[in-house]
Amino acid sequence: MKPAALPFSLLLVCLFAVAPAAADPVTAAVASNFSEAIQRLAPLFHQATGHTLRPSFGATGKFYAQIRNGAPFDVLLAADAETPRRLAAEGLAAPGSQFTYATGRLALWSPKPGYVDAKGEVLKQGGYTRLAIANPKLAPYGAAAEAAMNKLGVYDRVAPKLVQGESIAQTFQFVQTGNAQLGFVALAQVMALKEGERGSWWTLPGGLHAPIRQDAVLLKAGEGKPAARAWLDFLKSPEARRLIESLGYATAP
Repeated sequence: MKPAALPFSLLLVCLFAVAPAAADPVTAAVASNFSEAIQRLAPLFHQATGHTLRPSFGATGKFYAQIRNGAPFDVLLAADAETPRRLAAEGLAAPGSQFTYATGRLALWSPKPGYVDAKGEVLKQGGYTRLAIANPKLAPYGAAAEAAMNKLGVYDRVAPKLVQGESIAQTFQFVQTGNAQLGFVALAQVMALKEGERGSWWTLPGGLHAPIRQDAVLLKAGEGKPAARAWLDFLKSPEARRLIESLGYATAP
């Protein structure tokens, strides 16, 4: 005798009964220079694990203050190595969880083709009224820009023209919208634009500033969440590393 077919509603119950546990969201505080990479990585992470990434973008310095004040982030993707180290030392991050997910590169950029030359001489020529940088006290890319200008011997000359963004994302917007003729941004932000919209840029040699080592760390709020650990593991995967490198970053071996 042929068994009777299960009602559709009962079939759904059976399917969910054998399915894996519901995927968990991961709340991530992410340095704003990495926003484009996150937009591309998050769907791949969901596809690979079933978990959902919920990113918030901003300046690393601001995230540090928020985490110290109890912000319930599971992980931090900083724009430096020092902030994750400090959080671990203060008992706010899991010991041994810190690693470098990307090394950033700094670029002097203008959306105008031909405006920035291949050696950055435009910076010394001074034919501009505003030069944008991220706040050096909050954003590691801003600190790198300040260091580079000092090493080039132009800081005192250009200081009256500087406009500061709260983060590297806001700095990029200043230049993109014409509020500044050029600015120091993350190379990844330029690479994320369509080829015909990239304008002109000079990628600064690494010797002009300390390496922009961007480290991730598991925060205390995420210690008991497998999804948070899964996200950090995914960042180390060959698939994630290839995508990160395609956006102008370097990754650790």
